[in-house]
Amino acid sequence: MEDLSNYRKSYDKSELLESAIPADPIQLFKQWFQEVEQFGGTEEVNAMTVSTIGQDGFPRSRVVLLKKYTKEGFVFYTNYSSDKGKAIENNPNICISFFWHSMERQVIIKGIAEKVAGTDSDTYFKSRPVGSQLGAVVSNQSEVVPSRDFLEDKLHRLEQEYDGLLIPRPDHWGGYIVKPVEIEFWQGRANRLHDRIRFTTQNEIDWKTERLAP
Repeated sequence: MEDLSNYRKSYDKSELLESAIPADPIQLFKQWFQEVEQFGGTEEVNAMTVSTIGQDGFPRSRVVLLKKYTKEGFVFYTNYSSDKGKAIENNPNICISFFWHSMERQVIIKGIAEKVAGTDSDTYFKSRPVGSQLGAVVSNQSEVVPSRDFLEDKLHRLEQEYDGLLIPRPDHWGGYIVKPVEIEFWQGRANRLHDRIRFTTQNEIDWKTERLAP
């Protein structure tokens, strides 16, 4: 057994006070995102953890990339037939979270996932590098495959088939928008007295703001 009880860090880089936060949590998310992007030293600021409840009743989390955010919600793309896609189809209530360790910050978002319009998925699919487009066609995500060679051989055949041609977006691949019902902003503070501010939807416009004990 390895004892990790002595792994400790003091959090003292910033603070989150009610006097300095906007009424709209999306504005605060934008501010934090831009600060991490400019000063945080994080390579993929848009990397987030998506947590779903699987058909077996167990929670499951994985890291994906945020591709867009608006007042309506947070957008990512995936294979609709994957484990996460099946989980969302069965239970669209999910959680996404960001951990920006360099700025000692977390954002935790509870929301309801819905498929984006097919035209939006088409537009994003066309913007991807050709290799990524072909990868979406090749991969039956989450399915068992016999070997790495099986995937690479399939990719090679598709490279020849679509050489010089437009690659159509597979029907099983597209975007989700996570429409938030609760957003928590966590800022590390000294002595483990972290700042936790929770926004909860009151209607489609207004948000209730509360401070949580760390």
